[in-house]
Amino acid sequence: MAGIREDESVQPIAHEGKAHERNFKLRELSDADVVQASLDGDDRAFGELVRRYDQRLLNFVYRTIGDRERSEDLIQETFVRVYRHLHRFDQSKKFSTWIYTISSNLAKNELRNRSRNPLVLFQTIKKNWSTDDRPLEWEDPKYKPDDLYRKRYLRARVEEAVEELPKHHRMVFVLRELEGKTYEEIAEITGCNLGTVKSRLNRARNNFAKIIAPMIE
Repeated sequence: MAGIREDESVQPIAHEGKAHERNFKLRELSDADVVQASLDGDDRAFGELVRRYDQRLLNFVYRTIGDRERSEDLIQETFVRVYRHLHRFDQSKKFSTWIYTISSNLAKNELRNRSRNPLVLFQTIKKNWSTDDRPLEWEDPKYKPDDLYRKRYLRARVEEAVEELPKHHRMVFVLRELEGKTYEEIAEITGCNLGTVKSRLNRARNNFAKIIAPMIE
């Protein structure tokens, strides 16, 4: 009897160890392989996709619509749609582009719905970038580490300038300058051709420069 109890006590530990090992292996896989694992019935695989993209998408949508709680709702909806339609995903394409396209469309719909309400149309976009985000860099690398006030001031001005951009310009500006997406990826995400993306981005940069200039003088 004692031997049976010992075996039973070891089994949960062994099971947990195998689960941990599987999770670790999933983290080493490419997006494409994780997607395939999910399609093959591995329940943990979809959780790995959520782990990889949850915060990144939240940052993107939040910077676009400026509402943290609503952004969280839209990201949840993004993953619901990904889960439902994963079998339709063209695996010859990048998964990151596909999931950004879904969240981008939800963000655009949100802005479109807001535009019907004049009281919300000019709502200030509030941002709360965390220290591990990748904001635009305005600081001279020679600045001393303790020059925190200037960094915070410039960051706040950047946020104000971004929120003043027209929504279509803001979308491509955020994707390129803050998310680091390529022109091709932006074109897929926004559903625009490459020329339109470059044109909007050029206008966004020019407008941004005009807006930011008086703020930092």
